[in-house]
Amino acid sequence: MSTTKKRKRRRVSAAGMILLFLMLIITILGVYGIVHLLTTPASGKLSAEIVTETETETEPPATEPPTEPPTEPPTEPPPLVEYPQEDENTAVWEGDVLDAKYAVMVDCNQHKILAEKNGNVRMYPASMTKLMTIIVAIENIKDFHDTFTMQEEVIESCWAQEASMAGFSAGEQCTVLDMLYGAALPSGADATIGLAYYVSGSEKAFVRLMNQKVKELGLKDTHFMNSSGLHDENHYSTAADMAVILEYCLQNELCRQVISTPHYTTSSTEYHPDGIYLSDTMFNKMDGHEVPGITIKGGKTGFTDEAGHCLASYGETNDGRCYIVVTSKGTDRYQPVNDCIKLYSSAIGVPAESENIPPATLAPSADIVQEQQELAPAA
Repeated sequence: MSTTKKRKRRRVSAAGMILLFLMLIITILGVYGIVHLLTTPASGKLSAEIVTETETETEPPATEPPTEPPTEPPTEPPPLVEYPQEDENTAVWEGDVLDAKYAVMVDCNQHKILAEKNGNVRMYPASMTKLMTIIVAIENIKDFHDTFTMQEEVIESCWAQEASMAGFSAGEQCTVLDMLYGAALPSGADATIGLAYYVSGSEKAFVRLMNQKVKELGLKDTHFMNSSGLHDENHYSTAADMAVILEYCLQNELCRQVISTPHYTTSSTEYHPDGIYLSDTMFNKMDGHEVPGITIKGGKTGFTDEAGHCLASYGETNDGRCYIVVTSKGTDRYQPVNDCIKLYSSAIGVPAESENIPPATLAPSADIVQEQQELAPAA
């Protein structure tokens, strides 16, 4: 009997040893895990969240940025494109013959540049931008009598940026057609942002359409950041590119009409029972008949401190010839008018005021646009 008890005690002792061994292994593994957690850098979920947040903050814009953007806002955009060499057929305007720092004159019938001054050097276009805004809006709108409720945030944004305005009120039911004229004549940012909201739901989304049109037109030195032309160091064009945009606008009957109208009164609304009287900023300085033999029919002005005084216009002769003149970085509000008169005069052979002005009726030197038949929008 004593033998049986001893054997039983041996079995219990063996089971205890096994249990003790297992507990020792578990303890060692637990201690190892704690030490591993304490000595491993915190790079797990927290680091992943930090990377995600950083990627969100630095997400590239929907529109392509310019090549080699400047690190600090310059007073002049960088000339990132090599200026083409002139030949014997190019009329190059230099020195102080023109007040504008950038200028180009185009023969629309031949799609050729006749004369230029820094015509392919990047500059700030200011409110000449609205030419692109208007044509993109027209091409994406079906009912021009449809209305848009002007939003408080649009008005507040314009006031905050000291932008020119057409005079629409928050809550006002504005027709799309009225906003087109509000953008073109008084250069109203309330109208351009309203058009952007109506077409795309936001200005940012609308600017994507503007830059898409830039690509369609084959423009290499134009990039837009907003619909109004407010200054941004990455919002730029050239005089030659703006001439392409204006010539493209002229192919659309409604766009041509809007940018050629001296005066317009908007529809009657609760906020403006008599409508808003709009006066064109270009025709406020000229009547279009300053140059004998050619009528300056329409265009778009622009101004910011960085861009100076700008003007993109087109004129027609009695025999149907069409010219475009774009000037930028003028020193006062009337200099763009003086410069375009000089250029139009030279184009049609009218004696110029200065003997230093070279003739612009020489053989054209460069293509200004590709054929646009397939791109021409329906009126």
